[in-house]
Amino acid sequence: MPDIILKGITWGHSRGITPLLAVSQRFSELHPGVEINWTKRTLQEFADYPIEKLTEQYDLLIIDHPWVGCAAATNCVLPLNEYLSAAYLHDQAKNSVGFSHPSYNYKNQQWALAIDAATPAASFRKDLFEKNNVLLPQTWEELIALAQTGVVAVPGIPIDMLMNFYSFCIAHGATPFNNKEEVVDKATGVMAIETMKELYVLTGKKMFSCNPIAIAELMSATDDYWYCPFAYGYSNYSREGYAKNLVHYTDVVSFNGEKLQTAIGGTGLAVSAFSRHKEVAINFAAMVVSGEMQRTMYVQHGGQPGHRSAWVDEDANHLTNDFFKNILPVMDNGYVRPRYNGYLYFQDHAGTPLQKCIMHNEDPAIALQDMNTIYQQSLKHQNINITV
Repeated sequence: MPDIILKGITWGHSRGITPLLAVSQRFSELHPGVEINWTKRTLQEFADYPIEKLTEQYDLLIIDHPWVGCAAATNCVLPLNEYLSAAYLHDQAKNSVGFSHPSYNYKNQQWALAIDAATPAASFRKDLFEKNNVLLPQTWEELIALAQTGVVAVPGIPIDMLMNFYSFCIAHGATPFNNKEEVVDKATGVMAIETMKELYVLTGKKMFSCNPIAIAELMSATDDYWYCPFAYGYSNYSREGYAKNLVHYTDVVSFNGEKLQTAIGGTGLAVSAFSRHKEVAINFAAMVVSGEMQRTMYVQHGGQPGHRSAWVDEDANHLTNDFFKNILPVMDNGYVRPRYNGYLYFQDHAGTPLQKCIMHNEDPAIALQDMNTIYQQSLKHQNINITV
């Protein structure tokens, strides 16, 4: 029996679980007597069960950066800046992929380390474009023209539609959440939704049940879809042998002369304040998020690193057909979602009226009104402080 057993929780895709298993095995080899066991959950299960409750059961937790407002309010995970060296954190900050590293810093505390980086980017079947002698769309107008031929897929579940809504609010000139009265001004919000309708009316009802993984599976398994304009990228599908057909990733299209700005995702690794083995858990976190591990074992085992050195590494890009190099500009231009305590309530609910509006071609003003109501509820949806 090992002397110390750490329990971790992550999400159940190859990108989320496989690299953690590999590095955990190596950590145990370097630290005899330590075992790290990982539980995997679906993304929906993470949304349905409060992460702050999971900190009572797990030592290591994979989190989404909007949760750090709750972390700061409840103190249920450790502020890692109080445990890691200034030199280590300086390296993480210097090698952030876009705003991935600072997105986990809230109220001057580092609540997690950016173990994984992602943002909606364009993906395509290079073989089909070449076979049919078709050029990749570079502008919104060219995208709409391509969508009219029936070969464009785009995720349409509520959470992804909400992320796209943010992008089109920004494209129409207003960053969301600039005040506590409304998500965005009515004129901008209506234009954003109408723009989204232009695309979704051409892609079919099937898309409203697809998340980014489902889109990548559709594109890699069949020849029905050639192009997706924006979905959270998965380098796995750009690797030989992972799926039937390779999916390549690239920059997003321009809208009114400017590249679309997409909402960064990715994940952070946090350490529970309830852990009985805090030092060991922190040591593992520091190892797995280090530049050396991120650009070697982590990426080699299906990971999508949060350390910039991996994104510019020749071997990592060769392994993934330049996935990292191609979408780094999209990451560097990414939008950071709100992180106030209560935002996740908005994120979990506000996509539903938006999807309903676009799916059934309803009045955008009514959808915005519903979203604003949910926004007001989210500002009151605070988690109370818990004592460790």
